[in-house]
Amino acid sequence: MRLTRLLAARGDTITGLIRNPEHAGEVRAAGADPVVCDLERATIEELTHAVGDADAVVFAAGAGPGSGAARKLTMDRDSAIKLLEATENDSTRYVMLSAVGAQDPPSGDDVFSVYLRAKAEADAAVTASDRDWTILRPGRLTDDQGTGRVRLQSTPFRGEIPRDDVAAVLDLVLHGQPANHQILYVNGGPDPVELALERH
Repeated sequence: MRLTRLLAARGDTITGLIRNPEHAGEVRAAGADPVVCDLERATIEELTHAVGDADAVVFAAGAGPGSGAARKLTMDRDSAIKLLEATENDSTRYVMLSAVGAQDPPSGDDVFSVYLRAKAEADAAVTASDRDWTILRPGRLTDDQGTGRVRLQSTPFRGEIPRDDVAAVLDLVLHGQPANHQILYVNGGPDPVELALERH
């Protein structure tokens, strides 16, 4: 939703895929055209139709903190890969919102370990594709007000970052600072978002 508002302010045409039709009003108010499409159940053909001729897609969906290990696989891994396959053409960029820890996921059976492995496997499918792609791996997300300043680097590091600032990075990745074929780690830090991206 935060990214949608930023893109809408630029005048972009945005499609927001939603599972629950009750969210349509909120998505529309943020500036996107809501399309009901359950990523876990939709076929690749249905997803291709839902996305249309988009210049770029951003996978920012997730099973959510209350879900079990099985949904980490069906949503955070399988749905991300399905969306990649559904938009498999040379003109569609793919931007993946991942997580720090996906670079070396643990082998445990607890939900968080499964989540990181799901993210790692989805990221691997993205990097193996012939697409223009960017993967963003933030640390712990907070609901604090954004600062417009981040620390961004190509090697893993832990930290936390407001969701507002993650959206600001994604916005610039899509506009002017594409960071093609890069995995970027981001958390709160001292640099204005645009400057941080310029350095990569």
